[in-house]
Amino acid sequence: MIGRVSLRDGLLLFVAVLCVSASAPLIAACAAPALAIAMYRCLLATGLTAAWMAATSRRLRLPGGVRAAVGPGLALAAHFATWIPSLRFTSVALSTAMISTQPVWSALLARFSGVKPGRLVWTGIAVSVVGVLLLTGFGELDADAWIGMGLALIAAVLAAIYVAFGERLRATTDLGSYTTSVYAVAAVSLLLLCLGLAVPLLGYAARDWLLIVAITVIAQIGGHSLMNAVVHRTSATVVSTAILFEAPGATILAAIFLGQSVGLSLVLGLTVMLIGLAFVIRGSRPRMPEPGV
Repeated sequence: MIGRVSLRDGLLLFVAVLCVSASAPLIAACAAPALAIAMYRCLLATGLTAAWMAATSRRLRLPGGVRAAVGPGLALAAHFATWIPSLRFTSVALSTAMISTQPVWSALLARFSGVKPGRLVWTGIAVSVVGVLLLTGFGELDADAWIGMGLALIAAVLAAIYVAFGERLRATTDLGSYTTSVYAVAAVSLLLLCLGLAVPLLGYAARDWLLIVAITVIAQIGGHSLMNAVVHRTSATVVSTAILFEAPGATILAAIFLGQSVGLSLVLGLTVMLIGLAFVIRGSRPRMPEPGV
């Protein structure tokens, strides 16, 4: 065990964070409409997970039926519908910094549901958020940047809701059934939104289609699906705090491939975030694997 997270789950979370770190830079590089990117990544992810289920002779088993996937599916759709457009208004660093406030909202949701996070958890969250602020730095921002940050902050709340749904539903649902159903609900919801807003869904350049596929395979399958694989054995708070490391990862990738500037505060911010994550993991209650998953 690493603290109270198993070595296996720790490695899975590490890979997942690397994958989601690529999401924002890939999206920023894609010229397709933001809502279309959100819809296609969910639609393609549904197809990939359904194909995996079929190839491994697994049956879709969802306690409570499709209705059980509506809550997390809508939360995921709303998360993408706010976060991806935020990258059209502000930088990758600032957008992912706002997304990194997700563990704060996860802890508040846990508190409202009757779970009382310990002082060490709250301390770790506070330290980690300070690390994010040190990482990005807040200089003078224009109106567009504030709009983008506001959208990303809303997306962080919606992501916390999505993870909380997953923590509960994954306790009785296998990974394939959960991801296929939830991604499908999100895809349909986003498709209806795109049609309602007359968002162009065809006519993109070949490069943009390749980027959409990369976003799906790397960020959605390699990132979100791996996080869903471990959330029932750890906690939504631990997973959400691990996602904090999306910020430095995305910032570095954006600097390398998109030429977005990185300040010298990167090392200090990353160090502070690591300390905060260690506090959260140490202060979280252990979670045991549950049958059927």
